[in-house]
Amino acid sequence: MKLFNYTSSWFALILFLALTVWATIFYFNMLDEIYDSMDDGLENQKLLVIQRAERDGEVLQRNEFDDGYYRISKVPFEKVENFKDVYSDTLIYTLNEEDLEPFRMLKTAFQLNGNYYQMSLITSMVEEDDLIEDLLFALIFLYLGLMASLIVLNNFLLKKIWKPFYQLMDRLKTFKLDNPKPFDMGTTKINEFQLLNNSVQKLLHNNIQTYTNQKQFIENASHEMQTPLAIGLNKLELLVENHSLDEKGLSIVSSVMDNLERLSRLNKSLLLLSKIINKQFPVEEEINFSQLLKESVNDFADLAAHRKITISFHADESCFLKMNPDLAGIILTNLIKNALVHNHSGGWVHIILTRESLTVENTGQAAPLDKDKIFERLEKGQTSPHSTGLGLSIVKAIAELYGFTISYDFQQKHIIKLEF
Repeated sequence: MKLFNYTSSWFALILFLALTVWATIFYFNMLDEIYDSMDDGLENQKLLVIQRAERDGEVLQRNEFDDGYYRISKVPFEKVENFKDVYSDTLIYTLNEEDLEPFRMLKTAFQLNGNYYQMSLITSMVEEDDLIEDLLFALIFLYLGLMASLIVLNNFLLKKIWKPFYQLMDRLKTFKLDNPKPFDMGTTKINEFQLLNNSVQKLLHNNIQTYTNQKQFIENASHEMQTPLAIGLNKLELLVENHSLDEKGLSIVSSVMDNLERLSRLNKSLLLLSKIINKQFPVEEEINFSQLLKESVNDFADLAAHRKITISFHADESCFLKMNPDLAGIILTNLIKNALVHNHSGGWVHIILTRESLTVENTGQAAPLDKDKIFERLEKGQTSPHSTGLGLSIVKAIAELYGFTISYDFQQKHIIKLEF
């Protein structure tokens, strides 16, 4: 839901509640004013009738409402000794409506020529149900009118106001650290949006600078490390070939060479992992993952035969993925190599590829591995002291890059599943 639609929905709810409360208060205030007005009118009519009675004695003979708005009856003094004016609501049958209609009535008493009289005066009043109905319809039309105005306001004024924000969002969606393009966000008259633009501009500039420095450092460090490692390994190989070392010396040199080779592999793996995380593999194409799996299995056939491990696979021929071809190969290479390295002689590896997932099952140690650590960097299995511990970390980094899900399970066999 967009921001202005979200705020509009809350505004509509608040407005509905406010109008409800306002209508209730307005209704009772209006009734109070109507009653005050009618009571004042009845008081005035009472005075007028008394004045007419002083001039015309026939007025005192009207004891029913048949042809007027008042009736008078003669009463003894005891009945009106402590009498006070009383206002009340009543229902009276009317000929035009042919039904009982609400009236406001005033009962009063007065003295004239030594006699005492009781008088009732009536005036028609607004029916409360009609009043409520009219008020309800008025509020509905008012509410709908306000909502229509709000919608028009959102679609024209607020969209125009929020235009700089959405322009900024569109530019951010297409922005890439590995390929930064000029980021001109323009100017706006709204101070908050201008502040946001300036802050984003500064943040992106700092990130680009940091990313560039980090990328250069990693590349330079990797290159500078590989050179002395290669030189050291070459010199050690020359030393071995001279046959000037005894058995103990050869053992020491061999151990040093193993560690240098592992350091070289570790350096290359860390560089690869950094490039994956920094998204330095922008080229993507439609990959025939089934064919790539067959090629990868063939590449490891000799290693599997050497370690006496049976490797088999079942591949869905219609599995195609859009990704970088180098990274696709790295996924298969690392998963198959991991299944072979962390296995035992006479074991097996079975690979299942469908359009939705890639599953690698293999034998190995009888106990399950730690699910929380298996994909962490430099987390090695106990059976492989020469492993860099980065193979599955690299696979996980590639999976996160393309939105895949990778998981591990143990069911008397080790199962790594990659869901596309």
